[in-house]
Amino acid sequence: MCDALKLDGLAAGLEEQLTLPGMGAMSFEERLALLIDREVHCRSDRKLLRLLKQARLKYGQAAIEDIDTRPTRGLDRRAVMSLVLGDWVQSGHSVLISGATGTGKSWLACALAQYACRRGYSAVYQRVPRLQEELRIRHGSGTFGKWLLQLAKTDVLVLDDWGVGAIDGSTRSDLLEIIDDRAANKATIIAGQLPIEHWHAWIGDATIADAILDRIMQHHHRFELTGETLRGKDQKTRKDKGAIDPATAQ
Repeated sequence: MCDALKLDGLAAGLEEQLTLPGMGAMSFEERLALLIDREVHCRSDRKLLRLLKQARLKYGQAAIEDIDTRPTRGLDRRAVMSLVLGDWVQSGHSVLISGATGTGKSWLACALAQYACRRGYSAVYQRVPRLQEELRIRHGSGTFGKWLLQLAKTDVLVLDDWGVGAIDGSTRSDLLEIIDDRAANKATIIAGQLPIEHWHAWIGDATIADAILDRIMQHHHRFELTGETLRGKDQKTRKDKGAIDPATAQ
């Protein structure tokens, strides 16, 4: 019966209760409460796995707790924690992450998206250079409209490698559509080397660039990463006293 109802957690809990000594001393209500708690946690774990699978993050194991906040990184601990523990996802804020190659922009973007998934929000990771080709394919197959609606419902959209490579007129217009759907409604993380003051030149159309910036900059958080390259280093070597833990931070 539990299998038919997909109560995997409850079934596992019941099987465990039958093998544990002393369970007979507990009341029916107490045992039921334990079974319900087990089922809730099981469903929560399944939901997180599903959200992370759908997000397809470049760094799926990136976690806020492992962020290196040494002064040389250019990351202010209080600013990061204010964002992490705040309502940026619910309020549809933008997060802009810039810095030189290898300073951890993509990793930070994925860590923020992963934490959002842990809080029950949906996320999608996209590299802008690849997104341009995907947009062409979707236009050609007639699935662009449906995909755009699905993307508009996603709680957190990560646009990585923003400003890498030239974009054509169709992509410019599509980016505006994507961002317009999300403005003040859904959260967007943009990571790239290109400073904001050079976005107009990269986008290549002043009107569209103004419209994109207007929507992104309404409510945004900005991080400019500095320091030596972290590329190729094992994540464990970056965990030190600067690592932050959302569960214990004040």
